[in-house]
Amino acid sequence: MTGLRTRPGQTAIGARLARKEDPRLLRGAGRFGADRSAPGQVWARIVRSPVAHGRLRSVSTSRASAAAGVLAVVTAADLPGRLEIPVRLDVQGIDLSSYLQPVLAAGVVRYVGEPLAVVVATDPYLAEDAAELVDVDIDEAPAVLDAAAAAGPGSPRLFPGGNVAADFTLGYGDVAAAFARADHVVETEVRIGRHGAVPLEPRTLLAEPDPVSGGLSIYGMTKVPVFNRDLLARLLGMDETMIHVHAVDAGGGFGARGEFYPEDYLVPWLARTLRRPVKWVEDRAEHLVAVNHSRQQAHRLAAAFDAAGRLLGLRAEVVHDNGAYCRTHGIIVPELTLAMLPGPYRVPAYRGRVQVVLTSKTPCGTYRAPGRFEGSAAREQLLDVAASQLGIDRVELRRRNLLTADELPCQRAMNTLGTDVVLDAGDYPGLLAIAAAEADRLGYPAEVSRGRQHGRRRGLGVAAFLEKSGLGPQETADVVVSGTGAVHVYSGGTSLGQGIETVLAQIAADALGVDPAVVSVVNGDTDRQPFGGGSWASRSTVVAGSAVHAAARAVRDRATEVAARMLEASAGDLVSEHGAVSVRGDPAAQVTLAEIARATAPASRYLLPGEPAGLSARRRFEVTHMTYPYGVHIAVVDVDPGTGRVEVLRYLVAYEVGRAINPTLVEGQLRGGAVQGIGGALLEEFCYDDAGQPQSATFMDYRMPTAAEVPPIDVLVTQDAPAPGNPLGVRGAGEGGVSAAGAVLASAVRDALGLVGSVGRLPLTAARVQELASSGGGR
Repeated sequence: MTGLRTRPGQTAIGARLARKEDPRLLRGAGRFGADRSAPGQVWARIVRSPVAHGRLRSVSTSRASAAAGVLAVVTAADLPGRLEIPVRLDVQGIDLSSYLQPVLAAGVVRYVGEPLAVVVATDPYLAEDAAELVDVDIDEAPAVLDAAAAAGPGSPRLFPGGNVAADFTLGYGDVAAAFARADHVVETEVRIGRHGAVPLEPRTLLAEPDPVSGGLSIYGMTKVPVFNRDLLARLLGMDETMIHVHAVDAGGGFGARGEFYPEDYLVPWLARTLRRPVKWVEDRAEHLVAVNHSRQQAHRLAAAFDAAGRLLGLRAEVVHDNGAYCRTHGIIVPELTLAMLPGPYRVPAYRGRVQVVLTSKTPCGTYRAPGRFEGSAAREQLLDVAASQLGIDRVELRRRNLLTADELPCQRAMNTLGTDVVLDAGDYPGLLAIAAAEADRLGYPAEVSRGRQHGRRRGLGVAAFLEKSGLGPQETADVVVSGTGAVHVYSGGTSLGQGIETVLAQIAADALGVDPAVVSVVNGDTDRQPFGGGSWASRSTVVAGSAVHAAARAVRDRATEVAARMLEASAGDLVSEHGAVSVRGDPAAQVTLAEIARATAPASRYLLPGEPAGLSARRRFEVTHMTYPYGVHIAVVDVDPGTGRVEVLRYLVAYEVGRAINPTLVEGQLRGGAVQGIGGALLEEFCYDDAGQPQSATFMDYRMPTAAEVPPIDVLVTQDAPAPGNPLGVRGAGEGGVSAAGAVLASAVRDALGLVGSVGRLPLTAARVQELASSGGGR
């Protein structure tokens, strides 16, 4: 079931257009990283640590170097100096330089899968065989696996300075006073398990050197190609304009794919060193131990309420397991956890503290809704427990404490992602009421009642959440109209499967008054758009879309000026529509955009002295504050207490998007996010044994949701609160489907089992649900 509350006056914006990307993808004409090859290319294979923690005595390459087809075997000693990957996102001014990951380990290994060497051969299978011949001698040390214990003084140390990379607090108001005057204090603990993005396509990279210019062509970098280009240039000692990162199709990203990893340096460095193209394709086993993990946190929360059940204050103590190093994301996930933990609620006083602890596990980074999935799960469990203890209905308790439309904008004295937290606009209680009414209409409560009448352990879950989107600081876009009337958009966003080509085409078409079919979009090509910020943090539509909108409007204004000269009319009397500019009231007096573009050629009589040729514009859209979407998830589950199996029967996502550029794509984003959230809430978890060996290194052990575990996802998209911070009024939709999935399914399972406390831990695997069913208490 799909519902959409529409806005009047929508043209290309708001239309349910088919994705422009789909014809090539459905016909097998997509060009993914592994599809790219170059004449004379050779293949790289990474040698990874088999040990979780220890002193690296030696890496012997003699046997591998003598193997058939091998061209080079490289260790840290062969690289220029000590190379470490810097942090892309600074957090709270905290220095993380002591905890950065080296490109290749030297001296110490800190997790299974850490790169130790790289083998290059003429064939991928020869490279893989030769990698097995690299002899690694490691003096094994105790693995550091429990983050809370690792923060203590008696734990083995991964780094000389200890295992705590950061320890900081965010908050506002007088929390001590709030708790002192509280009529009720409710406490709970919730742990979130370690899982990750696991996109359909693992990483790939092809680096091709130019023997004439000395430049490099790179295929496979996604997400933040301009940042990656600039960082690579600095590490290689090159001018950044000599590196061309080409646009590629990508089989998903979700925050993990496209960051700068050790391989993103090694492959281009090898290509320059060997003076021939080098290709690397990651297999799934590598991916599960090499690419950023996410989520693992332990929360201890306390809420202070007055006698009427209104929140007075909130306290949070969070331990974040960041794995072995601080990678490019730095510690942005724990920062977002704290900054977003109060959610959409009226919280007069708040204090959150987080310890970011390093352990002998694959390093962590962002994964779709980083910090919000974790924080929402913990906060909403706290509210469910509070509702039970206070004797107030769960929905009513939320309604009493949600910020109202009159209380927005609401500034919280905190900073995250370099911006102040200012909740911009919305009607949080209104959306809760709409979602509850929609669930009633669809029969969710009735389904729970029917199941219970037949002796089923059936439960209803509800969760409200706050999102963030549209992170800056900027995005740049070029819009060009050619002499044929075709419109070309060059955006700094990147295509990760989210439909950005379609959305940006609709925005440009709407601003120019043309058919979206004549608009082509190129994303993520650093030569076509050298100033792009990339696609992450649900920013593509908000920031890249606003830049395209501004550039297209500038082209439209210029077209109007030139058309006025061509038609000998006043610019104020002209209208732009259907790919032409005409005199208002006299459609026969018109010139097409193609004719206008040709009239702006050099030496044209329609150009004024000193006026640049061409019908094009580049515009930069800058962001000072993010926009804050919000939503509600409601779910129905069946729990079998004997087997511990949780079956999701119904699932509703209600979400305020501000303005839906393409409603079908918004709904698809929300459904896809919900599926990933179901996986994280019930199935997916990276586990380790006592020696730090990964126990989830294949899809036999790392359980992904399939069609059997996912019900039809009901979606209700509202457009009642356009975002005030951008000209389109849009809010990001990429993460709203996953943000509250852990929260709502924990709520539903708790309801089904009749728990007194919280569910305690996600994911709710069969064994954990069995334990909860037998104990009946929760935490």
